[in-house]
Amino acid sequence: MSNAGAGHVPVLRREALAALAPRDGEVHVDATFGGGGYARAILDAAACTLIALDRDRDAIARGAALVAEFAPRLTLKHAAFGDIEEVVARPVDGVVLDIGVSSYQVDEAERGFSFQNDGPLDMRMDREGPSAADAVNALSEAALAELIADYGEDDDARRIARVIVQARAAERIERTGALAALVERAVGGRRGARTHPATKTFQALRILVNDELAELARALTGAERLLKPGGRLVVVSFHSLEDRLVKTFLYDRAGQRGGGSRHQPETPPERAASFRLEERRMIAPGEAELAANPRSRSAALRWAVRTDAPAWHAEPALERALRARQEWSRLS
Repeated sequence: MSNAGAGHVPVLRREALAALAPRDGEVHVDATFGGGGYARAILDAAACTLIALDRDRDAIARGAALVAEFAPRLTLKHAAFGDIEEVVARPVDGVVLDIGVSSYQVDEAERGFSFQNDGPLDMRMDREGPSAADAVNALSEAALAELIADYGEDDDARRIARVIVQARAAERIERTGALAALVERAVGGRRGARTHPATKTFQALRILVNDELAELARALTGAERLLKPGGRLVVVSFHSLEDRLVKTFLYDRAGQRGGGSRHQPETPPERAASFRLEERRMIAPGEAELAANPRSRSAALRWAVRTDAPAWHAEPALERALRARQEWSRLS
């Protein structure tokens, strides 16, 4: 038996599998292979074919044993989940997206995703292009503040950005531990908080470095075009920015934008609904999963079923452009 996925605990696996409902002979896509936990569950559940994607070459290497075990039903491709439409290029019966960072990435200090163990300030999923250290040391104070406020949703963003800029004037910031210490110095320990004060800053940098929100938007619209009528789209996200994007996408596509009022009546959908919501509420981990895997506490699952209506046109990932993204494009 392969041990692929042994070091990574997939969140909401039972709920995601129930929503995806794979059947014999179907074709499914796991667009965020990671540790292979979802892939194994899908392949064990039915005699189906699975196309899996990951932009992390380490994940591709780890998945080789799982590919061999389930040959020829599993194909693993090195690609970002935003490229799903171009890479898969065939109608499919289901798509699952687990947007979180894998435990492998978090636990390996050299990847720079976490400050739990000091390491290089990297955070690149594919190890290509500018790193988080480049962003921290090159973005203007205004861009850093905007980044941490919008992508980290941190009310202390300006104070954090100011401390970072002051510190880097004396010495380039290269390590996760150094950045975490600077954020803690800027805002204090936040007594009673469940998470370290640097958590939101690290989230913001990771989203920027990997262009995660734009990738998610591309993946959602790509899945919409790939799914057959009756196909299922299942998305597990790990922070409010992702969940908001997924919720907005699915509610819009299902023609459920809100109830309206006597002052502002509900606007009828301009296009036929391309998805049907089987579950309107977000699905969260239960107490047993939270106790077994504390990292699951922020997970949110949403899913919908594809109708036979034409796919909608793609829309921008963000309502407004960040100054940080504009400056980042020049670095990239």
